[in-house]
Amino acid sequence: MALTAKTIREMAEASLPDSDLFIVDVAVSDSAVRPKITVLADGEQGITIDQCATISRRINKRIEETEGEEVSYVLEVSSPGVDFPLTQPKQFKRNTGRNLKLKMQDGTEKTGKLEEVTETGLNLMEEVKQKGKKATYVPVQIPFGDIVKANVVISFK
Repeated sequence: MALTAKTIREMAEASLPDSDLFIVDVAVSDSAVRPKITVLADGEQGITIDQCATISRRINKRIEETEGEEVSYVLEVSSPGVDFPLTQPKQFKRNTGRNLKLKMQDGTEKTGKLEEVTETGLNLMEEVKQKGKKATYVPVQIPFGDIVKANVVISFK
C-alpha cells in the first residue's frame, strides 16, 4: 500500500484525539525516496501543539503497522496558518464575526463580515464600495458551492 493522500487522510481522521477536531487538508509530496506528508488539522476551538503531536504519533504508528518500519518519510502535522483558505463549515463557524474575502465561481470577489454559517452557506454583510461614497453593507446569502476560495482578512488596526 502506498502512502497516498487518501490513505493518510483516513489514518489521520482515525487518529484525532478529540471529537471537535477535524482534518483540513492532507498533502503527500511526489518524492519516491522520502515523501513529505503534511497534515493540517484544526478544531472548533482551535488546536493545540499537544493535539498535533498526538495525531502525529498515532499516524506514525499506523504507517508503521501498514508499511513496516523501514518506510522512510517526513510527517508534519500542524494547524492551517491564517493565510490558509477556509474550506470547511466548521472553520467558517469559528470565524463568525470576522471579515472574509471570497473568490466566487464567476470570478468576482466579495468582502464582508461573516454574520452566520448555515447548513448550505454563509450569511455575509457584504461591503459595497462605490466611488466617492462611503462603503455600505448589504446582507447577502452565499451558497458554499459558489465559493472557490475563502480567506480571513487580517486587520492590524
